[in-house]
Amino acid sequence: MQNIRVAVDAVVFGYKDHQLNVLLIKRKVAPFQGSWALPGGLVLENESLETAVERELKEETNVTIDYLEQLYSFGKPGRDPRNRVISVAYFALVKPAHHTIKADTDAQDVAWFPMTELPELAFDHHIILEKAKTRLRNKLTYEPIGFDLLSTKFLFSDLEKLYMTILEKKIDRRNFRKKIMSFEILEELDEKVSEGRGRPANLFKFNKKQYFKLQKEGFLFDIK
Repeated sequence: MQNIRVAVDAVVFGYKDHQLNVLLIKRKVAPFQGSWALPGGLVLENESLETAVERELKEETNVTIDYLEQLYSFGKPGRDPRNRVISVAYFALVKPAHHTIKADTDAQDVAWFPMTELPELAFDHHIILEKAKTRLRNKLTYEPIGFDLLSTKFLFSDLEKLYMTILEKKIDRRNFRKKIMSFEILEELDEKVSEGRGRPANLFKFNKKQYFKLQKEGFLFDIK
């Protein structure tokens, strides 16, 4: 007779101070008590995976997300010292400023961590996180998901920095701008802000309605 438990874990990315961040909790209970980990936990008897990950995220971090994308399943024996546990991981992109984080239930603390300054993680969560980071990098080149991380109104230079940060490489700024603008999914607003040097620059806004309209017509977002 099998004795396998099913869990869910959530990788929630945010973009703060021109850095990619991930939301982590500090575990209140054993195993790995006092260690940082991804939000998550066991699925209840009459609960769907989607409901479980939304519940755990809300309980442990106070973050509510409408849509989490299923990432991968992790089931290596021994990944949890208590039982044989298979975890279904999800990932999501949020704007940190739109959420008030607060630790509760199994979490004694919750915080955003830059991906360049991660603590040691509990269980196999470093593997899950690396998988999510790879998925994010790949999706960034064929879906306009970067706009989910930026403010509603942003400088074009902020978009450039976001792509360079997540892809971890320099981009040809002139060609990047030319390609993005050719998609006709950005609105240049009649609002300017100073970048700290030179003349104030115009703000932009992602036109989601236009993107979905173009997508129905066969448009492909591709910045490779």
